[in-house]
Amino acid sequence: MIFTGFILVTFFTGIYSQKSKSNPDKSREYEVAVYYFPNYHPDSINSRWHGKGWTEWDVVKAARPRFAGHEQPKVPVWGYFNEANPEWAAKEIDLAADNGIDCFIYDWYWYSNTGQYLQEGLEEGFLKAPNRNRLKFALMWANHDWLNIQPATYDNNRVKLTEGEVSQALWDTISTYIVEKYFTQPNYWLIDGKPYFSIYEIITFINGLGGIEEAEKAIQLLDAKAKKAGFPGVHFNIMSWMVNDELVKTITGPDAPLNAKAMVKALAPESVSTYCYIHHYTNVNSDGFPTVPVEKAFESAKEYWKEFTSAYPDVLYTPNVSMGWDASPRCMQSDKFEKKDYPWTPVFTGNTPASFQKQLTEAKSFLDKYNPRHKILVINSWNEWTEGSYLLPEKKYGDGYLKAIKAVFGKY
Repeated sequence: MIFTGFILVTFFTGIYSQKSKSNPDKSREYEVAVYYFPNYHPDSINSRWHGKGWTEWDVVKAARPRFAGHEQPKVPVWGYFNEANPEWAAKEIDLAADNGIDCFIYDWYWYSNTGQYLQEGLEEGFLKAPNRNRLKFALMWANHDWLNIQPATYDNNRVKLTEGEVSQALWDTISTYIVEKYFTQPNYWLIDGKPYFSIYEIITFINGLGGIEEAEKAIQLLDAKAKKAGFPGVHFNIMSWMVNDELVKTITGPDAPLNAKAMVKALAPESVSTYCYIHHYTNVNSDGFPTVPVEKAFESAKEYWKEFTSAYPDVLYTPNVSMGWDASPRCMQSDKFEKKDYPWTPVFTGNTPASFQKQLTEAKSFLDKYNPRHKILVINSWNEWTEGSYLLPEKKYGDGYLKAIKAVFGKY
């Protein structure tokens, strides 16, 4: 995932569980959803930007140690496969389902000047896999600006290749495609019968449409289309980032809300999630560079869980556990590696499978104590290799991180 800065606020309301159409009798006390970054297949837009046949595997392979003890490059056990090949997608599905994962949440892209982007991993790979119904899937619209950080140079920073804002007319097209192409799939993730749909940067969404009132109408439009397709509505989710309520003022247009609660009242999302620890790591700029212990990031995440549930007792937050963090592959390898904004961020250390399992166990305990109607955990990430967060088998620990998920959640 590419992110452009800590610009989102926290958004909250209830979340409800679901049973997949393809698995109507399946019932679990906990649900585990994992983010999936589909930049590991040839794509026409990437060919335009980076050269024919380029994929993010090129960045993975080019990574080098940037400081003493730095473990790069990461070497995938499966090699540098094409995720848009349904045979490979089938292997991913089996591996995930066999280790306690219920759903892939795909980072999904549609830009005004490119149209769809990176959709082949889902549409040609996952949805054409013969075993696709073993796993549910959902969309998180990653509507951030797309920056050229494959890799980025230190002095020129991050060059913007396309913008995340969309117009009302384009949203009408996008929302129709989402409903007709994805929501109607038999293994789409449903929560109380409603298809789950998440937006990564809600402020970008609001500003592109022209203000909070227009954004409210846009969500209502998606909901109406879902109902017309036979669903009771859409389960609207918003991604939460670690900033304070004051930054809601970055919303433009008429009647901009004064704080997060006012925004939630206007948009009425049904749930909130988090992508990774670093979005909630309050001391990320002061705890050290080039490394910080993963335990410090996790402690900050746990504090956020408590703050959320205390401030918003009537709404649900789905906690996030992150396997790791190392965005250094997205920094030019021949350039200096010094503290700056993303991707020049600290590398988490100590994120072993044992540490990961401990974090998962604490997240499970949090869910038990919190005791919402439905217990959902989100994990970063299936394959964010160039951000140092992946569950796919890697040379050093193999499938150790997957075994950790199975040990904590696999029997439920």
